[in-house]
Amino acid sequence: MTAEPASPLLTHVLGDLHALQVPIPYPMKYVTVLIDRPAGGPVTMIDTALDTPEARQAIEDGLGALGLHWADVDRVIITHHHPDHYGLAGVVEERSGASVHMLDVEIGRGERYWHLWEEWLPGHLKHMRDHGLPAESLNDMGADNRRGRERVHPAARVQPLREGQHVTLSGLEWEVLWLPGHADGHLGLWNEQQSVLIAGDAILPRISPNVGLYAYTRPDPLGDYLQTLGKLEALNPARAVVGHHGPVMEGVQARARELRGHHHERLDFMKAEAAREARSAYDLSLVMFNRELNVSGRRFALAETLAHLEHLRLLGQLYRTWNEPRGVWLYHA
Repeated sequence: MTAEPASPLLTHVLGDLHALQVPIPYPMKYVTVLIDRPAGGPVTMIDTALDTPEARQAIEDGLGALGLHWADVDRVIITHHHPDHYGLAGVVEERSGASVHMLDVEIGRGERYWHLWEEWLPGHLKHMRDHGLPAESLNDMGADNRRGRERVHPAARVQPLREGQHVTLSGLEWEVLWLPGHADGHLGLWNEQQSVLIAGDAILPRISPNVGLYAYTRPDPLGDYLQTLGKLEALNPARAVVGHHGPVMEGVQARARELRGHHHERLDFMKAEAAREARSAYDLSLVMFNRELNVSGRRFALAETLAHLEHLRLLGQLYRTWNEPRGVWLYHA
């Protein structure tokens, strides 16, 4: 068995696979970056953290603890396009010539978002405004989006992985899974022999992964996520390597059931609130997330509320009507 490297932020997972906790300026505090260093095989990094000086230093230190440098990385696999997972992919690509891989579903929308960000931002903000975001909040929301964009260095070339393919890590074969909901093309890697899942943010031990409806996402992210939870429950991995609050968790099946119950409770709550009074998704988000939130937090709250409302609408349990005087969609029974 591989000896544990002398780094408090580096955790041995199995074989030659290690999980590095990389600091990020978000409430979760750390994101998991996996490094696979097989003898005689390609060095693989799974996720790359946010592009900040602190993250760059942490990754450099983690690679160093394994006797590696940036230039030694041969392959990068990205679980999903969110900035705290994809931010440094282009830097690794530039420094090492590594190939960068992502699920094919994610390349067409999520990854493309970073290349077309300036073109897509007006539509993104209009989407929020149409669902009730106050006009005076649009500038703050746009500035917050811009700060996030500045921390993403997208890869110049991304190669597709497809559901059902297999990749080799630590001498083992891992099946590529499609786990949508938190992101349209969220990728997971499953090794049945060891009963280990590389889960990214598809499931987390202490918080519920944000499931939000944005201008560029699939129409029913919550429906997608409920199916993903069913898939995770059926897999029932002994361990999962997770993106935050890990790096390793057990009890995935029980946690998947818990998260399904959590979302069903929110669906019932939203249905009752919209039946009581027709309101915009933003107004309903103030009820579902009834606490002080910063600009990013309020954006996530609106997107998650909207995902629940649209799931109910697509099921025929709620309706929406365009309110011309206010210029917003109102949800009602």
